[in-house]
Amino acid sequence: MKRILITGGAGFVGSNLALRLRAEWPACAVVALDNFYRKGSELNVGRLEKGGVTVQTGDVREAGSFGREPYDLVIDAAAEPSVLAGASGDVRYVLDTNLGGTLNLLEAARGWNARVLFISTSRIYPLAALRAIPLVETETRFEIAANPGMPGLSAHGIAEEFPVGGARTLYGATKFASEIMAQEYAAQWGLKVLINRCGVLAGPWQMGRVDQGVTALWVAAHHYGRPLSYIGYGGKQVRDVLHIDDFADLVIRQIRRDAFWDGRIYNVGGGREISFSLRELTRCVSNIVGRQIPLGEDPQIRASDVPFYLTDRRRVMADFEWRPGRNLETLIGDTAKWMRDHETLLRPVFGG
Repeated sequence: MKRILITGGAGFVGSNLALRLRAEWPACAVVALDNFYRKGSELNVGRLEKGGVTVQTGDVREAGSFGREPYDLVIDAAAEPSVLAGASGDVRYVLDTNLGGTLNLLEAARGWNARVLFISTSRIYPLAALRAIPLVETETRFEIAANPGMPGLSAHGIAEEFPVGGARTLYGATKFASEIMAQEYAAQWGLKVLINRCGVLAGPWQMGRVDQGVTALWVAAHHYGRPLSYIGYGGKQVRDVLHIDDFADLVIRQIRRDAFWDGRIYNVGGGREISFSLRELTRCVSNIVGRQIPLGEDPQIRASDVPFYLTDRRRVMADFEWRPGRNLETLIGDTAKWMRDHETLLRPVFGG
């Protein structure tokens, strides 16, 4: 490879991938394209440039932002990632960015004959199907009931065969539509496409908010001494999480295995071994940061909330001989250290 383009390249996922790929292939030009819409993304510019990544201001909604010089690989990490996006009625940004931007990038990649890595989301799975998972309530979390009897569901979590019919939030719908279009480009024009359906990705340099980036939000609240609340489900809702460095390890393995780029989809996450409920996350963060904070409870279940998601990661682990190497405590420790080391810089982002 001579040139790599990463859209959303100043965001959490994009910036970390850009730096890792530049370090892995130092002779390759890596360009991080971003419109700096997300608060805090501008803080990544210095570290990107220091790491030899070219930062370019542009917007995936505008096809001309990509320039004319071809790329060998494009990574689509540009998105409005909030599950609440469009809930207020203003839908154009999430639609035009998440779907329109991907279409613009696919068309550009077709002209360049470039490979496309699409960063998708577990949120493509429908709300009703996720809420229908039979669960057992324990002291600190929900667990899948024995013999759940649903396709694509086992004690390992949710596999790629889990049902996809039904409503899933505008964010999930735009990402699912983009998956379909990426596969169409692979089928009709032979574009080399690979799709990673990611669960929760986390680690240093994630500018967490209440609607996206839960682990960074939890660490920030404890670090700066701000109150938090469990919203719905009593704090027993469960997610698995993957350290961003483990995700970058996977992407490097995927890039090196060209034969798998035929439009196939992988569920990617930490799996049961690296999962938490909000109550368990609170205990872990409190122990590592060394501070307890007030925690309220809001019984309201928002329209986009689900009580449980675990990634069945067995397919991606088998195909790429990969497994995560960092547990929840390491992830929280890395995030807490980053926040301590950059406390003044990050205070305006997290409102500390």
